[in-house]
Amino acid sequence: MKDWNLEDNVNDWVKSEFARIKQTKYTVESAMSDYLKNAIQQGVLIKRIELEEAGETEKGKSWKPDFHLETFDIPVLIENKLGASKLSSTNGDKIKNDIKSVKNFAVNGAIHYAQCAIMSKKYKEAIAIGISGDNPTNVTIQVYYVFGATDETYKLVETYTTLDFLESKKSFAEFYKVANLTEDEKHKILIDSQAKLQEHAKKLNKLMNNHAITAPQRVLYISGMLLAMQEIIIDKDVEKGLVPEDLKGINLDNKRDGDIIVTQIENYLKLKEIPQDKLHLMMSSFKEINKDNDRDTKTDLDAIVGDLLPEVSSVNKQIFTYVHKYIFQSIDAMSGHIDIMGEMYSEFLKYALGDGKEIGIVLTPPYVTKMMTQILEVDENSKVMDLATGSAGFLISSMELMIDCAEQKYGKNTTKAIEKIKEIKKNQLLGVELNAEMFTLASTNMILRGDGSSNIRKGSSFNEPLKLYQEFQADKLLLNPPFSFKENGMPFILFGLAQMQIGGKAAIIIQDSAGNGRGVASCKAILAQNQLVASIKMPIDLFQPMAGVQTSIYVIEHTGKPHDYKKQVKFIDFRNDGYKRTKRGIIELDNPVQRYNDIIEIYKNGLTANVSDTLWNLKQTVEMSVITNAGNDWNYDQYQKIDTKPTLQDFKKTVGDYLAWEVSNILKQQNENETLGK
Repeated sequence: MKDWNLEDNVNDWVKSEFARIKQTKYTVESAMSDYLKNAIQQGVLIKRIELEEAGETEKGKSWKPDFHLETFDIPVLIENKLGASKLSSTNGDKIKNDIKSVKNFAVNGAIHYAQCAIMSKKYKEAIAIGISGDNPTNVTIQVYYVFGATDETYKLVETYTTLDFLESKKSFAEFYKVANLTEDEKHKILIDSQAKLQEHAKKLNKLMNNHAITAPQRVLYISGMLLAMQEIIIDKDVEKGLVPEDLKGINLDNKRDGDIIVTQIENYLKLKEIPQDKLHLMMSSFKEINKDNDRDTKTDLDAIVGDLLPEVSSVNKQIFTYVHKYIFQSIDAMSGHIDIMGEMYSEFLKYALGDGKEIGIVLTPPYVTKMMTQILEVDENSKVMDLATGSAGFLISSMELMIDCAEQKYGKNTTKAIEKIKEIKKNQLLGVELNAEMFTLASTNMILRGDGSSNIRKGSSFNEPLKLYQEFQADKLLLNPPFSFKENGMPFILFGLAQMQIGGKAAIIIQDSAGNGRGVASCKAILAQNQLVASIKMPIDLFQPMAGVQTSIYVIEHTGKPHDYKKQVKFIDFRNDGYKRTKRGIIELDNPVQRYNDIIEIYKNGLTANVSDTLWNLKQTVEMSVITNAGNDWNYDQYQKIDTKPTLQDFKKTVGDYLAWEVSNILKQQNENETLGK
């Protein structure tokens, strides 16, 4: 068979395949919708800046994939290349994203377009298909599910090697079930993203420390700069956010790098229609960025940013450049459940304050906040409240889960889904935070996650008008109360439960001591109006470097009537979650991904949970027991049964030890007799 000699031959073959499967709703190159075209173009602009920083130049119209389909919930982008060897260019298991590879290889180009669309924030995911071949009998197809804009955010769907899944919405839906990330994959991405974020935080910590920026200032710098990088939409016109090139190091009032950043932040927040009081509070925090003129004076490059900038630059520009390169570009690539500001804050705290215990702020890891939202079965109709919001980790996890549920119910990008997601962000999340810096971080975090900041309040949860809670009508309460508060924070739980709908549920992570004696007064008061459902004992190193702080998760139902002391409470031992935490990071030891999936099943079904026998001994993991009204018996280890019944193995060992002892005595006696006989 004669080989093809033009790329048009590949295109014609693709058209024939569409004809075979009776798919007529595809379009070619520039015939795409304005929405998708603008999305890819916006992403290209961001990519171009990224490439220029790396010393590459990009020319030509790089926003036109060969084919695309917009008939499904997410876009399908197809790139073709002539020649079987032109399918993909890789570096190890990574698809290369340099200009040459993107232009010359089908998969690289398709993923490039998909990631550009995602970079624009108009899409959260896309399908990228690379096709290459020499003739009709030698064509290779690779299909990728793309869910972010970095090297780690795509997945080869190996079982699909033809275009048949594009035949209909039904066949595409079946494909999507396979392509979409599994819970195991999501958890792995969550942990990997967290690790990467922590690594960048460490470097930023060092960079800022080298320039005498204090620990409380550091995270405000990061959050403010991230806001300044966001694009601004004015009457449908898009104005790009700040990029490093916008900072010139001009030492004149209002033109200093710090002034430019702060002005951009304020303009962005104003156009987001942030209420005036909240705007004032946030800007009071962000003005740390332009307070010190010395940080706007050009100075030698720190080694950490030496390869990112061509010449001497202000301290603010150096920090801004690192954040833009390694944080801003990655936000949408990270799992939605990542508490970006919280991870930054925790890392900065470790660096500057040791364990941070003295200030009573301990932020919950993102994989734990996600697990707790799943335990409460948060869905698209939930009303979620957090009265000690911190950096908004619980609200972020809840919002992402609620959005997922809405999209599953109504379909991605449908009118109903879009309307429901707006409602979720505006009216179904409530956070209250007393600490001014934390309030700013929480608000920023929610803005960066698509703006669920509407109901983030600055103040004491106990002093907010009761009308706020009455009108909100929470049915889910998620809390990590401040450890330094009286009774280890139990009054937060008592107060929060009192503001919930009857039938609502709470999941609270708190120090064990609160449930075994230190929080007796609040525990008794809680039991007067609520039902303790479960108590889950967590790893002792969960809040590393605060090793030694033992915590549990209490799951409580707000019934409006006293705890039923005849009902058994589920006590669960989750001290082995499969991870070991050190100052350097988190280490996988024993199937942590599976364990975090399993713990949801164990919470739901207890001793009858369908989990691996090799990972779990349910008789030791789960204890079912009633509690008393004393308010001091809420923890697993107070019910843990020690099995003293000897096993066959125990018997064999005992007999063996006895026989060894008898033989030893016989030999000893024999030696003594021989000695006496001499």
